[in-house]
Order: sequence, then C-alpha cells, then structure tokens
Amino acid sequence: MLITKWLTILGRYVMLMGRTFAVPERMRMFLKQYVKEMAQLGVNSIGIVLLISFFIGAVICIQMKLNIQSPWMPRWVSGYTTREILLLEFSSSIMCLILAGKVGSNIASELGTMRVTQQIDALEIMGVNSACYLILPKIMGMLTIMPFLVIFSSATGILGAYGTAFVGHVLPPDDLTLGLQHSFNPWFVYMSLIKSEFFAFIISSVPAFCGYTVEGGSVNVGKASTDAVVTSSVLILFSDVFLTQLLS
Repeated sequence: MLITKWLTILGRYVMLMGRTFAVPERMRMFLKQYVKEMAQLGVNSIGIVLLISFFIGAVICIQMKLNIQSPWMPRWVSGYTTREILLLEFSSSIMCLILAGKVGSNIASELGTMRVTQQIDALEIMGVNSACYLILPKIMGMLTIMPFLVIFSSATGILGAYGTAFVGHVLPPDDLTLGLQHSFNPWFVYMSLIKSEFFAFIISSVPAFCGYTVEGGSVNVGKASTDAVVTSSVLILFSDVFLTQLLS
C-alpha cells in the first residue's frame, strides 16, 4: 500500500511537471513573473546565505586548525581542508538544505493558499494553464539565481576563514592563503554549480507540487508546507550521494 501511494504521488508529480513545462501563453507575462520570482526567491535569500556562510567558514577554519593541524602536517593544511569543505559540500549541498527551508516553505504556502482560496480554480476556469503560469517562473527563477548564491556562499565562507586569521589570530593569513591555493582543481567549482542546479530544481518543483495539490482548508496548507521542506531535504540528501559519485 505504501509503495502504491508513493507511485501515485510520483505519477501526479510527473504529470504536473508535464503541464508546467509548456510554452507560456503570454511570454511578456511570463518574463514579468520570472523576474519577480527570481528576486523574491533568490535575491531576498542572499542575506541569510552570506551571514551563514561567513560564520560557517570561520568555524570550519577554527575546527580544522584545532583538530587536524599538528606538527607532523604542513601549516597550510587548515586552509586546504577549509576550501575543500566549502567547495565540495557546504556551498552546494548544505546551503541548499537551508534554502529548502526558507524558499520551499514560501512556495508551498503561497500555492497552497491560492488552492484553498480557489484562485487556482479561477485560473483554470478562465482557460489559463495555471501550472505553467504559477510554477514555471519559480523553477526558472531558482535555476537562474542558484549558481550565484553558491558562488557568493563560497566566497563569503573564505572571507570568514580570513576573519579568523586576521581577527582571531587562529593561524597566519599567509598559511591560510597557501592552503587555499594548494592543488586547486577548477572542476570542483563546476561540480558544485552542477549539483546546485539539481538541488534548485528540487527546491522549487517539490514544494510547488505540495502546495498546488493541497486539499482541504488552511490547516492543510501548513501541513503541505512542512511536507515540502521535509521531502525536499530528503531528496537533496539522496541526490547529493548519487551526484557526488557521478561527478567525482
């Protein structure tokens, strides 16, 4: 019974995505919504991304210095491990988990409220493809802005590491710089960006499905918002395992 339920939900999700990725009926209206969603979902998230990345970068640098650095290792090892952690996992995977909570709940609650107040039904009665009109701008907006958020997150995390070097005197800035430059592989940056695009699609499409298919009243909107965040987070973690294995 549980497998049947999951397969039914998967089928409804695929059918909704099929309706979503249709050619917009009015391109001018789509572009207007696209810019609006990109600003609402992505640009408005820059603040929390920069704040969290700065302190996480500082904490990672401190932890690497205190727990890994030893007289038997080169002095640049703290900077090297900080860079690898920020590029490979934090700025792509962990940051997307955080955004799943902020952006995912926003999308699910917005579409869920529109569903229970019958605004989506009104669009359908007028002959509008409501899935394409409401969901496609959100997905395209997140896919566009996510690489920039990842780059900002990595850069800010490195600034946080330098903050501990200059202000906290945890390790010399020259050693940190040497570690950040040691054996740098540009593919790790591209891998982080590729993973973030997959996660951006999950963050935008899964909560949209949860909100769009809400049944009942306002209580169910809150439940759909919770389900959206939990499901998105689990899917990000699962896909992170496969993408890391595939891209490494």
